[in-house]
Amino acid sequence: MSLEWAPLTEHDAGPLAELADAIEDEDRTGERLTVEEVAERLRNPLLDLADGTIAARDGRRLVAYGCLPIRDVRDGVHAMLLRGGVHPAFRGRGLGGEVLDWATRTAPKLHERAFAGSGLELQVVVVQENTKAAALFERKGLSLSRRFCQMAHGLSELPAVRAPEGIEFVTYEPRYEDAARKVRNASFEDHWGSTPYTAESWRHVVTGSRGFRPEASFVALAGGEAVSILLTHHLEASTAATGVRFAWIDIVGTLREWRGKGVAGNLVLHALAAFKEQGYDMAGLSVDADNPTRAAGVYLRAGFTIYQRSVAYSRMLTPA
Repeated sequence: MSLEWAPLTEHDAGPLAELADAIEDEDRTGERLTVEEVAERLRNPLLDLADGTIAARDGRRLVAYGCLPIRDVRDGVHAMLLRGGVHPAFRGRGLGGEVLDWATRTAPKLHERAFAGSGLELQVVVVQENTKAAALFERKGLSLSRRFCQMAHGLSELPAVRAPEGIEFVTYEPRYEDAARKVRNASFEDHWGSTPYTAESWRHVVTGSRGFRPEASFVALAGGEAVSILLTHHLEASTAATGVRFAWIDIVGTLREWRGKGVAGNLVLHALAAFKEQGYDMAGLSVDADNPTRAAGVYLRAGFTIYQRSVAYSRMLTPA
């Protein structure tokens, strides 16, 4: 087998979407993207296509890939999350190891350009059932660092919503963009692996992405100020493949001083009721099983159930 390794380009959106579909058919992560959504990810301003991506080609077909977007620094550490995968028909041939070796060599170079002098950590996330990938990570020096739960809600029976006194739930509008970003950054300061969004990355990754659904996203206001947010995405390709219209709660964040007062829990219930009215069949989200805010309990009380688990592996490449 002779494969050509080279960086991804914007012209690879179609082949990369086909590869992602093949990976999803095998791994069942729940994420399926249209060609347009893949193209949008390739245009991510934090992703250097020439130096921060790699792909293996079998003729015109992509069979493996890796992406290393630049993120921000938190607590003196720049955490780079490797996204990638190998076509199921090409697994067991060492391609995953080659992508991981490439990431281990490349991350320090990208890191030095952006955040020289800070620490560097390489991270990767995989579904818990993919034990072969986990074994590969461990052989390459990465260690298990976090566990996550993917949860779903059927929207058939919903508890009543009660906004806490002094709190107003409003539908997201562009005028809340900067306030919502600041709430997210502040509320995620104690979340593992989280880094702050800049105004540019927030618009590209969150509010300006094709999947963002402002009508299904909400802000909790106290005295006119944002104190909690819930932002929702919808992947059209997943609905086309499964027939299930899924509202994915991408971000839930509450300022520290407003936690434990029923704001987030009732904001979630408010969103679930809106999802049902808007014709969604299911709602879903991913939560850190060890989240210090005990968010998993909030979602379980709201009626979510766990349908999948994933794990994160990491390795410090440069000390903090």
